[in-house]
This record gives sequence, C-alpha cells and structure tokens, in this order.
Amino acid sequence: MNTPLISTELAQSCTAARMIAVIQDSPLERQSALHQHARGQLLGARRGLLSVAVADHHWVVPATHAVWIPPNVLHGLRSHGPFHGWSVYVAAPACAGLSGHPCIIATSQLLRAAVDRAATWGEHALDPRQERIAQLILDEICASPAEPFGLPLPRDSRLRGITQALVDDLADNRSLAQWAQWGGLSSRTLARRFVSETGFTFSQWRQRARLLRALELLAATVPVTTIALELGYENVSAFIAMFRRAFGVTPGRYFVVEV
Repeated sequence: MNTPLISTELAQSCTAARMIAVIQDSPLERQSALHQHARGQLLGARRGLLSVAVADHHWVVPATHAVWIPPNVLHGLRSHGPFHGWSVYVAAPACAGLSGHPCIIATSQLLRAAVDRAATWGEHALDPRQERIAQLILDEICASPAEPFGLPLPRDSRLRGITQALVDDLADNRSLAQWAQWGGLSSRTLARRFVSETGFTFSQWRQRARLLRALELLAATVPVTTIALELGYENVSAFIAMFRRAFGVTPGRYFVVEV
C-alpha cells in the first residue's frame, strides 16, 4: 500500500478548505486498498491507465477521463506501472450540486488546467481568487455528463487475473481458448462468466480496453501507426477501421471533432 495523498484527518474533514487538490508523479506503481472518506473525490491519471474499484463498479480509466466518487463511497485504486495521477478532494457540503453516484467524466483542458493551479495551494483556507477557481472546478465536474468509457472488471479471481494481464499488455493476441488455459478454466466457463460479470464478451472487452488505451495515446499525440502496433494490430488499416466503427470518425479526427 502507499501513503495517502492527503492525511486521513483532512480526508474526513468538512471544515477545512472546501477543496484540496494533489498531483503526484511516482516511478512506482500505486495501490490503495478499499476505503472511504467524508470528502468527495475526483481522481484521474496524467499518463497511463488506472484500475479503479468504486462501490459495485470496477473500471479501467484512461488519462483522458476521470472518476467522480461521492462522499462516503467505498473505493480503491491501482495504477498500471508508474503512477502519474491527481486528485481533487471536495468537502461534503460542496458536493451538494454534484452527482450522488460514482461516474466517469471526460476531463476538459479547462478542468485539468484549473486542477493544476489548485494543486499549488496547499491545505489552507482558500482566498477569494482561489474560491473562484474552486467553483470553476465544481462547475466543470457538474457540467461533464457521465460517459460510458468505463471498463467493468470481473469479480472472479481467475477472470480478474486474465483482465489484468490483458491491460498490462494489450498487444497480446492470445485467443479465448489460450487465455482460458492460462487462467485454469474451460473456454466455455470463461466465455459465460465474462458476459455475466462484465456485460461484454471476451472479444468485446479486449476491444474496449484497446479503445481506451488508444484514446489516451491519441491525447498524447502518439502517431496512429505506433498506436496500432502497440495495441496488437498487424496493420494500421485494421486499427483505423475498428476505431471508426466505435466512434464514427478516424483516430486522426477524433479530438478535432470533439473540440
């Protein structure tokens, strides 16, 4: 386990600064056991992927998105590789206008810039200028609709091992039968339980994981050909076709259209 990003006392406090933002870059993987606190929390990665367990949901989240966790909701986190992440802790009274349910939101450039500024404040009470920026962050969270980019993770430990291995190496093209053998269960059991626990078939889940990783790499301006190879596609045309089927535009046009 890792040291908390803020102290337990601050995480539980509703009387300290109504917003505390933290950015951390670590060469080590970060893991936090399931826990809860009185403050709401918006968390995301600056680079890489995060596995986030929230209430009854398990998601893999790319750096283009963040997870909103309302106050007193059980949650835990694991980074895939070195941790480059950020969190905004919101006092419970200031969460009144925000969603009461955990959700994933897209992070705008404005939101990310405001979080970067807030992370320089420390833990003291906010002055009027800081209060305006804090309100801007709350407004951005509130204005960002929940998005279906979460990747549900299964509860079964054998399936969980398979999904973690897949996320760690999305270029691995082993078949369902090969993964079933690796995980110590039959192909039929793997196929059936994957659908019952995630809502996706095995192939749909892997494609969704690749799409999430592709969005992150595109946001970092990685060339499309490099992304295709990193995700296990034999040629860039196959990757572009898959991306267009999912999003209706080519990878090169995705963020242009979104803006």
